[in-house]
Amino acid sequence: MLSKNSLVQAARYMRPVLQQRATSTLHSKASTAVMPDLQSELPECDYQPPQYTGPSYEKVLQIRQKHITPNIVPHFTKPLLIHNGHMQWLFDNEGRRYLDMFGGIVTVSVGHCHPKVNRALQQQINTLWHTTNIYMHPKIHEYAERLTAKLPGDLKSVCFVNSGSEANDLAMLIARIHTGNQDIITFRNAYHGMSPYTMGLTALSTWRFSLPGINNGIQHVMNPDPYLGLWGGAACRDSPIQTDRRCDCTPETGCVAGLRYYDQLEEVFKYSLPRGHVAAMFAESIQGVGGTVQYPKGYIKKAAELVRANGGLFIADEVQTGFGRTGEHFWGFEGHDFVPDIVTMAKGIGNGFPLAAVVTTPKIAAALGQALHFNTFGGNPMASAVGISVLDVIEEENLQNNSLEVGTYFLKGLAELRERFEIIGDVRGKGLMIGVEFVSDHITRTPLSAPHVVEIWETCKDMGVLFGRGGLNGNVLRIKPPMCITKTDAKFAVDTLANAITEFFNKNQ
Repeated sequence: MLSKNSLVQAARYMRPVLQQRATSTLHSKASTAVMPDLQSELPECDYQPPQYTGPSYEKVLQIRQKHITPNIVPHFTKPLLIHNGHMQWLFDNEGRRYLDMFGGIVTVSVGHCHPKVNRALQQQINTLWHTTNIYMHPKIHEYAERLTAKLPGDLKSVCFVNSGSEANDLAMLIARIHTGNQDIITFRNAYHGMSPYTMGLTALSTWRFSLPGINNGIQHVMNPDPYLGLWGGAACRDSPIQTDRRCDCTPETGCVAGLRYYDQLEEVFKYSLPRGHVAAMFAESIQGVGGTVQYPKGYIKKAAELVRANGGLFIADEVQTGFGRTGEHFWGFEGHDFVPDIVTMAKGIGNGFPLAAVVTTPKIAAALGQALHFNTFGGNPMASAVGISVLDVIEEENLQNNSLEVGTYFLKGLAELRERFEIIGDVRGKGLMIGVEFVSDHITRTPLSAPHVVEIWETCKDMGVLFGRGGLNGNVLRIKPPMCITKTDAKFAVDTLANAITEFFNKNQ
């Protein structure tokens, strides 16, 4: 917890607050709402949501408490009851409008209820819902060709599943069968799923149950984090915004932090793994649940070479970073200048529809022919139709470039807040994959306590912006909106965060 003296000291770093508004509305064409004193005007939206006609808020809470398992924990002290979405906007049961800066946990890629995606789904629903793959149907074949055309090299064989956990589960199976090896490497702070199989890959204690065998054959190695790790500095990340740590990198040495983290990875191979008999290494291109952590430049490419030299495959987890979200590239791994052996993808692939995939080479995919393997809903006609339309929208609306332009603008605006507020320790990311880390001490990078982070986070919600949270300590704002957002939306989100931090200090000093 921050002491009163610490709050006062941090408040000295704040510049004058943004314009205050005595009254405001949460949206331009719906009901008014009680607002905090500090609030910027929501960007205009011509869409009018339908009136909510479902069970009352109180009835929903009763049903939830009685019938929904307790692991399904809603965000916010007073959970939102969302009933309608339109592009970057969400609407609650009372008609209030919110700017969605989390995209259903990095899942809504092209916009809530995008009209083209809706039409594709409706047309397919009226044609064919489901057969499973015991019969051929055209959509899975059309989609497989379209999707694999977006991947480099020989990544041309795809198996469709329904979620990121399923995709990573299958990738583990393929790697172990193909190589004949057991051991898989993943990073501390990584998140790759919650199935009993993939829970072993996930290396965040908050997401792990005490179960026997989940770590069977899995090694968690040092996380190469330039902000919180042992090494890192102001030139290590592939991001418009760098850490404020001193950097030892030079043109001659390359990224010194990356080399030191790589040395630690080599140590694991030397002492903890059977030499020459590794199955795979997993890595998110940018860590998502772990708090938008980026790796030092060049590290992933060297790690892939080491894994392959020891008989293994490198698996790129693109569940959150794929489909143009990082801006410069369609796939996050392209920013690391290498081609993986297996790519897993989900979330944004279907804009919210249950859809995921594992893509690999025909040679590696042949391992699945050693026994029967089947997924009842994988490549379902509806899912395939949605997947095709999502690719269409990304291309037609130039959303990858929008992620780059708006994301860079967004990051620079957030970096200005870091200069204004000592409470912001780091701003990082690429495109529209952004993290803002709160700290109680800018020098030691001590995480801001959860109650303080939640206070700021909830105030942003009250002002009309929905952010996510991540990191082991829950002190990182996760900003991964639908890729259709505008610079006006980004500015509103930055202004809202500034206002929420200002209000936090005004209340606590």
